Amino acid sequence: MKYSLLKYSLLIVACMFLSPPSFASDMIDGLKSLPVQDAGRIKPFESLARESLQLIYGRQTYKKRSAAEVVFTWMIVPDEWDKTPLVEVSHAGLRDSLKLTDKKNKHFTPIELMGSDRVGLHISELKLKQSRKEKLDSFYQAVKRLNSQLNLYHAFKLGIAVRVAPNKESSDTSWTPVGQLKGAPKEAFKKLTEGFAQSVLASVKGGVAEPTYTVEDFTEAITSYNEGEYFDASRVKAELWLHKFEPFQKAALFYLLSMFVMAIAYFSEKKWIYRTAWGFVILGFLLHTCGFLVRVYIVQRPPVSNMYETVIWAAWGTVFFSFILEFLYKKKIILMAAAFVAAGCLLMASLAPTVLDPSLQPLEAVLRSTFWLVTHVMLIVISYGAFFLAWAIGNLNLVTTLIGEEKYKQQIKDGSQAIYRSVQIGVVLLALGTILGGVWADYSWGRFWGWDPKETWALIALLGYLAVLHAKVAGLIKNFGLSASAVAAFSLVIMAWYGVNFWLGAGLHSYGFGAGGIEKVAIVVIIQLLFVLFVAGARYIRNKP
Repeated sequence: MKYSLLKYSLLIVACMFLSPPSFASDMIDGLKSLPVQDAGRIKPFESLARESLQLIYGRQTYKKRSAAEVVFTWMIVPDEWDKTPLVEVSHAGLRDSLKLTDKKNKHFTPIELMGSDRVGLHISELKLKQSRKEKLDSFYQAVKRLNSQLNLYHAFKLGIAVRVAPNKESSDTSWTPVGQLKGAPKEAFKKLTEGFAQSVLASVKGGVAEPTYTVEDFTEAITSYNEGEYFDASRVKAELWLHKFEPFQKAALFYLLSMFVMAIAYFSEKKWIYRTAWGFVILGFLLHTCGFLVRVYIVQRPPVSNMYETVIWAAWGTVFFSFILEFLYKKKIILMAAAFVAAGCLLMASLAPTVLDPSLQPLEAVLRSTFWLVTHVMLIVISYGAFFLAWAIGNLNLVTTLIGEEKYKQQIKDGSQAIYRSVQIGVVLLALGTILGGVWADYSWGRFWGWDPKETWALIALLGYLAVLHAKVAGLIKNFGLSASAVAAFSLVIMAWYGVNFWLGAGLHSYGFGAGGIEKVAIVVIIQLLFVLFVAGARYIRNKP
């Protein structure tokens, strides 16, 4: 960014690397609300900064500093950041191959990586593999990420990553990046940058100065230049609220409280404990719903287009179905299992941003038929919520069986009844979703069924759970068999839900593909199946004459 800010450069460097954290809080809070255009939508600069820092550094803060203040300085003092260990290279094999100076650390300076011949060689190999449409292993997935990291950082250095003003002289709807601003918008952004630097100066001196030029001043200048409003302020504010309030994390806390209180109520006859557990889970559900609806409002669509959003939606469905079943049967185990699932899903979504990307991205072209998105995708994913509930209750039944099958015979029977109803709900929804998926496929791709991996595994999961229901009705399995089957059959859901997108990575559903976490998920599935076999073996030995 070529502005006359040399007199501020040393000051900003000292502030970023030497001064206490959280400087110029008023200015930074204002900077977070700066409207920018990115990934096909208007968002606050805070969102762009968080997503960028998460990709490049691997976290959403840098040494206790917010993403907004860090990323903004990439444009002002890039020479200093070039010499700072900033770019995360988490793949050990890639670090070895690049022959980096300190292979034990995961963060390296941009100048070291950009100056490495081996980085360029690996990127060339990556492009060759992509041109051949070869499936990328973990090594080249890491190379792909490194390429994205360096390209994004370079775009910030050049001032082309941040688009801050519409171009009224062009019919193109894309906004003008900082490095290409001209006339009044350029002068306005220059004043904004100088206001940021002046606030930094005041914080270094131990005071707080009123910014001479704020984001509000900048947006007013652009509105005047554009001869009208150029962004929806309410959506920008809603997205900032989502970052600040973090409703999903608070919902997870209430779900955990409900789970522990319901566990006490499970062995107690005191009604106030049971009602307290209900109160906690309802509070969690309201926060969960609120966060979900805010995301819907921001992007103006049902947010079920990537793995993060489906995890949030499936967890919501688990709690929703548990309300119905708990209200009808009052078995306590239902609500406890649902709270466990919802808390686990929300915490996993919050703690694994590199695998479950929480950013709000525009829909792929094939997903832009909102009717089909609502009917097919949301039905399929919410059916996973019902199966998730059956899985959790099944695990609780297995643990209870291991502790004392005769002693807790009634509790196991109650849990099995809840499993049966949950599987019934899931099968109906999965069947409807699969059929409507065929209708969507005919609408989008011109054929009803094509044995695409996603389609095939959805059918396999449906047939697997139908087999469980038929075995129960026919008397082939009883309470223990139903519990074990509900746990084992959930591996089919994991494959249809996660495995096809993150492991196979093939088929027409490429808009849902991702990478990461394969080894951990595989270990969890194997441990789960071994647990089922262990309980079955222990039960067989115990009941053997």
